Amino acid sequence: MTVIVLTNCPAGLRGFLTRWLLEISAGVFIGNPSARIRDVLWDEVQQYAGQGRALLAHTTNNEQGYTFRTFDHAWNPVDHEGLTLIHRPAANTTNPVPTSSTKETAGWSKASKRRRFGRR
Repeated sequence: MTVIVLTNCPAGLRGFLTRWLLEISAGVFIGNPSARIRDVLWDEVQQYAGQGRALLAHTTNNEQGYTFRTFDHAWNPVDHEGLTLIHRPAANTTNPVPTSSTKETAGWSKASKRRRFGRR
């Protein structure tokens, strides 16, 4: 089984993929092509994706039973002791956006004081 997910890609690329795979939702293609065809399709996706993003997931003979590849995604697959995991970039902590609902106060909360010292 092969799944290709396209985001913000040209319509011509989607049309090309429908020759080999079934588009079950906008930008989501599934099918069962051979490994050779799958690799050729992925090369075409990378070449013609333009400003878009792409994700390829397919079954394989490993412990997880599948593997995946990404193109122009912020999240990248990383091999960790034989398992493929997704590495998400850290949030931008250099310039966080303050919000009024996340006001921090120093000390113990009122509920914590009541639990700790009894109701007064």
